[in-house]
Amino acid sequence: MAEEKKPLYLDPAKTAFTLLDEFKNFAFKGNVIDLAVGVIIGGAFGKIVESLVKNVIMPLVSIITTPGNQPYTNWKPLVAGKEVPIGVFIGDVLNFLIVALVLFIFIVKFLGWIMRAKKQEAAAPPPPTKQEVLLTEIRDLLKQRPA
Repeated sequence: MAEEKKPLYLDPAKTAFTLLDEFKNFAFKGNVIDLAVGVIIGGAFGKIVESLVKNVIMPLVSIITTPGNQPYTNWKPLVAGKEVPIGVFIGDVLNFLIVALVLFIFIVKFLGWIMRAKKQEAAAPPPPTKQEVLLTEIRDLLKQRPA
């Protein structure tokens, strides 16, 4: 005998509430909120690093790398009668490399150093209690007694 197939009817209200419950469970978990805060802080930190590179480091690089008064960002050779802004590309590549270097130094070296210091602090044993000190002294005195 063939099994009867029941038609599939979805209750729109129930589906909407289920979807809303799933969304609330997803959106208000601690991990998602922590991730959102991390993304926002990361974006702000990225702007700080970008400003450092564009406004401080890149002008110094342009002084060092280009003779004369023409900054490298104005390098535009003519190819078949059209200007190719190769200097802007070079500037973007240098910008990327410097940002990557700054992030590497800050995240890998500086924060890594802080994390290692915290791990060493956590790994250090707590100081002995008064009872442990007294017991140690008693043990040492008993070892010194002749048998």
